[in-house]
Amino acid sequence: MFSCNTSSSGHSTFLLTGFPGLETSHHWVSIPINLICVVSIMGNSIILFLIRTDPALHEPMYTFLSMLASSDLCLCASTFPTMVQLFWLGARELPFDLCAAQMFFIHAFTYVESGVLLAMAFDRFVAIRDPLHYASILTHSAMAKVGAAILVRAVLLNLPGPILLRQLLFPQISVLSHCYCLHCDLVGLACSDTQINSLVGLVSILLSLGLDSFLIMLSYALILRTVLGIASPGERLKALNTCVSHLCIVLIFYLPKLGLSVLHRVEKHSYPALAVLMANMHFLVPPFMNPIVYCIKSKQIRQGLLKSFQQKRVDVS
Repeated sequence: MFSCNTSSSGHSTFLLTGFPGLETSHHWVSIPINLICVVSIMGNSIILFLIRTDPALHEPMYTFLSMLASSDLCLCASTFPTMVQLFWLGARELPFDLCAAQMFFIHAFTYVESGVLLAMAFDRFVAIRDPLHYASILTHSAMAKVGAAILVRAVLLNLPGPILLRQLLFPQISVLSHCYCLHCDLVGLACSDTQINSLVGLVSILLSLGLDSFLIMLSYALILRTVLGIASPGERLKALNTCVSHLCIVLIFYLPKLGLSVLHRVEKHSYPALAVLMANMHFLVPPFMNPIVYCIKSKQIRQGLLKSFQQKRVDVS
Protein backbone atom coordinates (compact mmCIF):
# COMPACT_ATOMS: atom_id res chain seq x y z
CA MET A 1 0.00 0.00 0.00
CA PHE A 2 1.19 3.55 -0.75
CA SER A 3 1.76 6.21 1.89
CA CYS A 4 -1.20 7.64 3.76
CA ASN A 5 0.40 11.09 3.86
CA THR A 6 -1.45 12.08 0.68
CA SER A 7 -4.86 10.78 1.66
CA SER A 8 -8.10 11.77 -0.01
CA SER A 9 -11.72 10.75 0.38
CA GLY A 10 -13.49 9.33 -2.65
CA HIS A 11 -10.83 10.43 -5.14
CA SER A 12 -8.33 7.58 -4.86
CA THR A 13 -7.15 5.34 -7.66
CA PHE A 14 -6.98 1.61 -7.07
CA LEU A 15 -4.60 -0.71 -8.91
CA LEU A 16 -5.93 -4.15 -9.86
CA THR A 17 -3.71 -7.15 -9.15
CA GLY A 18 -3.39 -10.19 -11.39
CA PHE A 19 -1.19 -13.21 -10.70
CA PRO A 20 1.99 -12.24 -8.81
CA GLY A 21 5.11 -13.29 -10.71
CA LEU A 22 3.18 -14.02 -13.90
CA GLU A 23 2.61 -10.46 -15.12
CA THR A 24 4.36 -11.12 -18.45
CA SER A 25 2.12 -14.15 -19.09
CA HIS A 26 -1.21 -12.60 -18.18
CA HIS A 27 -2.57 -13.06 -21.70
CA TRP A 28 -1.97 -16.81 -21.54
CA VAL A 29 -3.04 -17.22 -17.92
CA SER A 30 -6.26 -15.36 -18.60
CA ILE A 31 -7.36 -17.64 -21.47
CA PRO A 32 -8.89 -20.35 -19.23
CA ILE A 33 -10.44 -17.68 -16.97
CA ASN A 34 -12.03 -15.89 -19.92
CA LEU A 35 -13.15 -19.23 -21.35
CA ILE A 36 -14.88 -20.06 -18.05
CA CYS A 37 -16.62 -16.67 -18.14
CA VAL A 38 -17.86 -17.20 -21.71
CA VAL A 39 -19.09 -20.74 -20.97
CA SER A 40 -20.80 -19.47 -17.79
CA ILE A 41 -22.64 -16.76 -19.71
CA MET A 42 -23.68 -19.18 -22.46
CA GLY A 43 -24.72 -21.95 -20.04
CA ASN A 44 -26.85 -19.73 -17.81
CA SER A 45 -28.40 -18.00 -20.83
CA ILE A 46 -29.40 -21.40 -22.22
CA ILE A 47 -30.93 -22.38 -18.88
CA LEU A 48 -32.98 -19.17 -18.83
CA PHE A 49 -34.07 -19.69 -22.44
CA LEU A 50 -35.18 -23.28 -21.81
CA ILE A 51 -37.13 -22.41 -18.67
CA ARG A 52 -38.84 -19.49 -20.40
CA THR A 53 -39.81 -21.37 -23.58
CA ASP A 54 -40.59 -24.89 -22.33
CA PRO A 55 -43.98 -25.19 -20.52
CA ALA A 56 -42.79 -28.43 -18.87
CA LEU A 57 -40.24 -26.35 -16.92
CA HIS A 58 -42.76 -23.86 -15.54
CA GLU A 59 -42.52 -25.37 -12.07
CA PRO A 60 -41.36 -23.82 -8.76
CA MET A 61 -38.03 -25.65 -8.79
CA TYR A 62 -37.15 -24.35 -12.24
CA THR A 63 -38.42 -20.86 -11.41
CA PHE A 64 -35.87 -20.76 -8.59
CA LEU A 65 -33.28 -22.19 -10.99
CA SER A 66 -33.98 -19.29 -13.37
CA MET A 67 -33.37 -16.89 -10.46
CA LEU A 68 -30.07 -18.66 -9.78
CA ALA A 69 -29.05 -18.42 -13.44
CA SER A 70 -29.94 -14.71 -13.48
CA SER A 71 -27.82 -14.02 -10.40
CA ASP A 72 -24.94 -15.98 -11.95
CA LEU A 73 -25.14 -13.86 -15.11
CA CYS A 74 -25.16 -10.67 -13.05
CA LEU A 75 -22.18 -11.90 -11.03
CA CYS A 76 -20.27 -12.59 -14.25
CA ALA A 77 -21.18 -9.12 -15.52
CA SER A 78 -19.85 -7.63 -12.28
CA THR A 79 -16.44 -9.36 -12.32
CA PHE A 80 -15.71 -9.90 -16.03
CA PRO A 81 -15.05 -6.23 -17.06
CA THR A 82 -12.12 -5.67 -14.70
CA MET A 83 -10.66 -9.08 -15.62
CA VAL A 84 -10.69 -8.07 -19.29
CA GLN A 85 -9.31 -4.65 -18.39
CA LEU A 86 -6.38 -6.14 -16.47
CA PHE A 87 -5.52 -9.33 -18.36
CA TRP A 88 -6.14 -8.23 -21.95
CA LEU A 89 -5.80 -4.45 -21.95
CA GLY A 90 -3.09 -4.27 -19.28
CA ALA A 91 -4.90 -1.41 -17.51
CA ARG A 92 -4.70 -1.61 -13.73
CA GLU A 93 -6.19 1.74 -12.69
CA LEU A 94 -9.72 1.88 -11.33
CA PRO A 95 -11.30 5.06 -9.88
CA PHE A 96 -12.89 4.97 -6.44
CA ASP A 97 -16.48 5.33 -7.72
CA LEU A 98 -16.15 2.42 -10.17
CA CYS A 99 -14.44 0.31 -7.53
CA ALA A 100 -17.18 1.00 -4.97
CA ALA A 101 -19.88 0.27 -7.55
CA GLN A 102 -18.27 -3.04 -8.50
CA MET A 103 -17.91 -3.95 -4.83
CA PHE A 104 -21.61 -3.28 -4.26
CA PHE A 105 -22.77 -5.41 -7.21
CA ILE A 106 -20.40 -8.31 -6.50
CA HIS A 107 -21.50 -8.61 -2.88
CA ALA A 108 -25.16 -7.96 -3.69
CA PHE A 109 -25.40 -10.70 -6.31
CA THR A 110 -23.43 -13.07 -4.10
CA TYR A 111 -26.06 -12.52 -1.40
CA VAL A 112 -28.82 -12.96 -3.98
CA GLU A 113 -27.34 -16.31 -5.01
CA SER A 114 -27.09 -17.40 -1.39
CA GLY A 115 -30.72 -16.42 -0.82
CA VAL A 116 -31.86 -18.32 -3.90
CA LEU A 117 -30.01 -21.43 -2.69
CA LEU A 118 -31.93 -21.14 0.59
CA ALA A 119 -35.22 -20.79 -1.30
CA MET A 120 -34.35 -23.88 -3.34
CA ALA A 121 -33.64 -25.81 -0.13
CA PHE A 122 -37.10 -24.83 1.16
CA ASP A 123 -38.56 -25.88 -2.21
CA ARG A 124 -37.03 -29.37 -1.85
CA PHE A 125 -38.26 -29.63 1.76
CA VAL A 126 -41.85 -28.77 0.77
CA ALA A 127 -41.73 -31.13 -2.23
CA ILE A 128 -40.65 -34.06 -0.01
CA ARG A 129 -42.59 -33.21 3.16
CA ASP A 130 -45.92 -32.20 1.61
CA PRO A 131 -46.00 -33.14 -2.10
CA LEU A 132 -49.81 -32.94 -2.35
CA HIS A 133 -49.82 -29.25 -1.39
CA TYR A 134 -46.54 -28.39 -3.15
CA ALA A 135 -48.14 -26.39 -5.98
CA SER A 136 -50.57 -24.59 -3.66
CA ILE A 137 -47.77 -23.52 -1.26
CA LEU A 138 -45.23 -22.41 -3.86
CA THR A 139 -47.52 -20.37 -6.10
CA HIS A 140 -46.25 -17.84 -8.65
CA SER A 141 -47.22 -15.06 -6.27
CA ALA A 142 -45.32 -16.65 -3.38
CA MET A 143 -42.21 -17.17 -5.50
CA ALA A 144 -42.34 -13.59 -6.75
CA LYS A 145 -42.47 -12.36 -3.14
CA VAL A 146 -39.54 -14.61 -2.21
CA GLY A 147 -37.50 -13.32 -5.15
CA ALA A 148 -38.31 -9.70 -4.27
CA ALA A 149 -37.39 -10.29 -0.61
CA ILE A 150 -34.04 -11.83 -1.61
CA LEU A 151 -33.24 -8.86 -3.86
CA VAL A 152 -34.30 -6.24 -1.30
CA ARG A 153 -32.26 -7.93 1.43
CA ALA A 154 -29.16 -7.96 -0.80
CA VAL A 155 -29.54 -4.26 -1.59
CA LEU A 156 -30.21 -3.18 2.00
CA LEU A 157 -27.30 -5.20 3.42
CA ASN A 158 -24.83 -3.82 0.86
CA LEU A 159 -26.00 -0.22 0.58
CA PRO A 160 -24.18 1.00 3.73
CA GLY A 161 -20.83 -0.33 2.45
CA PRO A 162 -20.13 2.17 -0.35
CA ILE A 163 -21.65 5.04 1.67
CA LEU A 164 -19.40 4.39 4.67
CA LEU A 165 -16.35 3.90 2.45
CA ARG A 166 -16.80 7.45 1.19
CA GLN A 167 -16.19 8.68 4.72
CA LEU A 168 -12.76 7.00 4.86
CA LEU A 169 -9.39 8.37 3.83
CA PHE A 170 -7.36 6.43 1.25
CA PRO A 171 -3.93 6.98 -0.30
CA GLN A 172 -3.99 8.61 -3.72
CA ILE A 173 -2.96 5.21 -5.11
CA SER A 174 -3.77 1.86 -3.47
CA VAL A 175 -2.98 -1.67 -4.63
CA LEU A 176 -5.84 -4.18 -4.44
CA SER A 177 -5.33 -7.86 -3.65
CA HIS A 178 -7.44 -9.06 -6.59
CA CYS A 179 -8.58 -8.10 -10.07
CA TYR A 180 -11.85 -6.78 -8.64
CA CYS A 181 -12.97 -4.76 -5.62
CA LEU A 182 -14.16 -6.36 -2.38
CA HIS A 183 -15.31 -4.68 0.81
CA CYS A 184 -12.74 -6.30 3.10
CA ASP A 185 -9.95 -5.38 0.66
CA LEU A 186 -10.94 -1.71 0.50
CA VAL A 187 -11.40 -1.42 4.26
CA GLY A 188 -7.92 -2.85 4.76
CA LEU A 189 -6.44 -0.15 2.52
CA ALA A 190 -8.01 2.77 4.37
CA CYS A 191 -5.88 5.17 6.40
CA SER A 192 -8.59 6.17 8.88
CA ASP A 193 -10.49 4.26 11.55
CA THR A 194 -12.46 1.36 10.03
CA GLN A 195 -14.17 -0.18 13.05
CA ILE A 196 -17.67 0.78 11.91
CA ASN A 197 -16.98 -0.46 8.37
CA SER A 198 -15.65 -3.78 9.65
CA LEU A 199 -18.66 -4.19 11.96
CA VAL A 200 -21.11 -3.41 9.15
CA GLY A 201 -19.34 -5.89 6.88
CA LEU A 202 -19.43 -8.60 9.55
CA VAL A 203 -23.13 -8.05 10.27
CA SER A 204 -23.86 -8.10 6.54
CA ILE A 205 -22.13 -11.46 6.10
CA LEU A 206 -23.78 -12.97 9.19
CA LEU A 207 -27.27 -11.88 8.06
CA SER A 208 -26.74 -13.27 4.56
CA LEU A 209 -24.22 -16.06 4.01
CA GLY A 210 -24.12 -17.05 7.68
CA LEU A 211 -27.89 -17.15 8.18
CA ASP A 212 -28.53 -18.79 4.81
CA SER A 213 -25.98 -21.56 5.34
CA PHE A 214 -27.47 -22.33 8.77
CA LEU A 215 -31.03 -22.47 7.40
CA ILE A 216 -29.92 -24.63 4.46
CA MET A 217 -28.36 -27.12 6.88
CA LEU A 218 -31.54 -27.02 8.96
CA SER A 219 -33.63 -27.68 5.83
CA TYR A 220 -31.55 -30.72 4.96
CA ALA A 221 -31.80 -32.01 8.53
CA LEU A 222 -35.60 -31.79 8.23
CA ILE A 223 -35.47 -33.38 4.77
CA LEU A 224 -33.37 -36.25 6.12
CA ARG A 225 -35.78 -36.78 9.01
CA THR A 226 -38.72 -36.82 6.60
CA VAL A 227 -36.99 -39.25 4.23
CA LEU A 228 -36.09 -41.63 7.07
CA GLY A 229 -39.80 -41.76 7.91
CA ILE A 230 -40.63 -43.16 4.45
CA ALA A 231 -41.23 -46.92 4.63
CA SER A 232 -40.09 -47.92 1.13
CA PRO A 233 -36.29 -47.88 0.49
CA GLY A 234 -36.96 -47.15 -3.17
CA GLU A 235 -39.07 -44.12 -2.31
CA ARG A 236 -36.40 -42.92 0.10
CA LEU A 237 -33.76 -43.07 -2.63
CA LYS A 238 -36.08 -41.36 -5.10
CA ALA A 239 -36.76 -38.52 -2.63
CA LEU A 240 -33.07 -38.02 -1.86
CA ASN A 241 -32.20 -38.07 -5.55
CA THR A 242 -34.32 -34.95 -6.10
CA CYS A 243 -31.94 -33.07 -3.75
CA VAL A 244 -28.63 -34.12 -5.34
CA SER A 245 -28.44 -31.25 -7.85
CA HIS A 246 -29.19 -28.62 -5.23
CA LEU A 247 -26.78 -30.14 -2.72
CA CYS A 248 -24.02 -30.09 -5.36
CA ILE A 249 -24.46 -26.40 -6.16
CA VAL A 250 -24.63 -25.54 -2.45
CA LEU A 251 -21.24 -27.23 -1.96
CA ILE A 252 -19.88 -25.55 -5.11
CA PHE A 253 -21.00 -22.18 -3.76
CA TYR A 254 -19.80 -22.45 -0.15
CA LEU A 255 -16.69 -24.69 -0.28
CA PRO A 256 -14.51 -22.33 -2.39
CA LYS A 257 -15.38 -19.49 -0.01
CA LEU A 258 -14.41 -21.65 2.94
CA GLY A 259 -11.16 -22.69 1.24
CA LEU A 260 -10.28 -19.09 0.39
CA SER A 261 -10.99 -17.99 3.97
CA VAL A 262 -8.68 -20.69 5.35
CA LEU A 263 -5.95 -19.84 2.82
CA HIS A 264 -6.10 -16.13 3.71
CA ARG A 265 -5.57 -16.97 7.37
CA VAL A 266 -2.90 -19.64 6.95
CA GLU A 267 -0.69 -19.34 3.86
CA LYS A 268 -1.81 -16.29 1.89
CA HIS A 269 1.65 -14.67 1.85
CA SER A 270 3.49 -17.92 1.15
CA TYR A 271 1.45 -18.68 -1.98
CA PRO A 272 0.15 -15.33 -3.32
CA ALA A 273 -0.57 -16.73 -6.81
CA LEU A 274 -2.64 -19.56 -5.30
CA ALA A 275 -4.57 -17.05 -3.18
CA VAL A 276 -5.36 -14.95 -6.26
CA LEU A 277 -6.34 -18.05 -8.25
CA MET A 278 -8.73 -19.23 -5.54
CA ALA A 279 -10.13 -15.72 -5.17
CA ASN A 280 -10.96 -15.73 -8.87
CA MET A 281 -12.28 -19.28 -8.86
CA HIS A 282 -14.63 -18.76 -5.92
CA PHE A 283 -16.53 -16.26 -8.08
CA LEU A 284 -16.11 -18.05 -11.42
CA VAL A 285 -16.75 -21.69 -10.51
CA PRO A 286 -20.40 -21.48 -9.30
CA PRO A 287 -21.73 -19.72 -12.45
CA PHE A 288 -19.70 -22.16 -14.55
CA MET A 289 -20.74 -25.35 -12.76
CA ASN A 290 -24.40 -24.66 -11.95
CA PRO A 291 -25.73 -25.12 -15.53
CA ILE A 292 -23.53 -28.20 -15.98
CA VAL A 293 -24.81 -29.82 -12.78
CA TYR A 294 -28.46 -29.24 -13.69
CA CYS A 295 -27.96 -30.38 -17.28
CA ILE A 296 -26.42 -33.61 -16.02
CA LYS A 297 -28.83 -34.31 -13.15
CA SER A 298 -32.14 -32.90 -14.44
CA LYS A 299 -33.96 -35.08 -16.96
CA GLN A 300 -36.40 -32.25 -17.76
CA ILE A 301 -33.54 -29.84 -18.59
CA ARG A 302 -31.89 -32.43 -20.83
CA GLN A 303 -35.18 -33.15 -22.59
CA GLY A 304 -35.83 -29.44 -23.06
CA LEU A 305 -32.34 -28.95 -24.48
CA LEU A 306 -32.75 -31.90 -26.83
CA LYS A 307 -36.18 -30.67 -27.92
CA SER A 308 -34.75 -27.23 -28.66
CA PHE A 309 -31.95 -28.67 -30.82
CA GLN A 310 -34.38 -30.93 -32.68
CA GLN A 311 -36.67 -27.96 -33.32
CA LYS A 312 -33.77 -25.96 -34.74
CA ARG A 313 -32.78 -28.86 -36.99
CA VAL A 314 -36.34 -29.09 -38.28
CA ASP A 315 -36.43 -25.34 -38.92
CA VAL A 316 -33.13 -25.47 -40.82
CA SER A 317 -34.33 -28.43 -42.88
